[in-house]
Amino acid sequence: MSAKPPRYASWTAGKLPLPELLEMKRRGEKIVMVTAYDAPSGRLADAAGVDLILVGDSSGMVVHGRDSTVPVTLEEILLMTQWVARGAKRPLVIADMPFGSYEASNEQAIGNAVRLVKDGGADAVKLERGGTTIERARAIVGAGIPVMGHVGLTPQAINTIGSFRAQGREEKDWGPIEDDARAVADAGAFSLVIEAVAEPLARRITGQVAIPTIGIGASPACDGQILVLEDMLGLSPRVPKFVRRYGNIGPGIEAAVKDYADDVRKRVFPGPDQVYGMKKK
Repeated sequence: MSAKPPRYASWTAGKLPLPELLEMKRRGEKIVMVTAYDAPSGRLADAAGVDLILVGDSSGMVVHGRDSTVPVTLEEILLMTQWVARGAKRPLVIADMPFGSYEASNEQAIGNAVRLVKDGGADAVKLERGGTTIERARAIVGAGIPVMGHVGLTPQAINTIGSFRAQGREEKDWGPIEDDARAVADAGAFSLVIEAVAEPLARRITGQVAIPTIGIGASPACDGQILVLEDMLGLSPRVPKFVRRYGNIGPGIEAAVKDYADDVRKRVFPGPDQVYGMKKK
């Protein structure tokens, strides 16, 4: 594993303390967040020195092959959170609460959040949207579980908004998004994801709320940034406009598997070094 990043020197327990995020916002130090869905990805993100890992319902689209995040289940998030938590030791692991896991009641929301923390190993949970979600967030925080909010483009609402389009590109639409952001902060959330909104709006919200904002297709003024790991590594066939690819390992994987298949068909794999001989007497 790589050397401990300098900012980790201020604590000894290994896990990033939640209050440190507020201090990072105060100091103007950027927060780095990525998604991960399994132990190897969690371990590599940890080794790279990221601050936060999201076990996102984006998994439904980028690794499960679905058209949206809506069908993702709590059990799927629970399993993936367990895997990521085994690989990531220093970053805070945040589990997405998928569609249908918190809308019915505060009791449902608290019960499922508790499962993600106790059984999944999450350090916090994330909820999308405003409206009744604000009440759910307040209830979960009241139960002692940290909550991350999410405003702007909220993929779980795709059946309502109709498409994965950027939000707030006309100033007349800013009010409801700003109201949701402030309400999430007032409900006790420790941070807020702002996804696919007009840059001036994301910048404005970041200045309005006391908690750190995490941008994705939002603004460089946000207190931190998040990208989907598969998008930034070239493993997704289609990526949003706001993604910058920091690697292109998809073609390399395809080429490696093709070479393996060719070697098997040519009978050159396995070779003498990949088989076991008899023990010598």
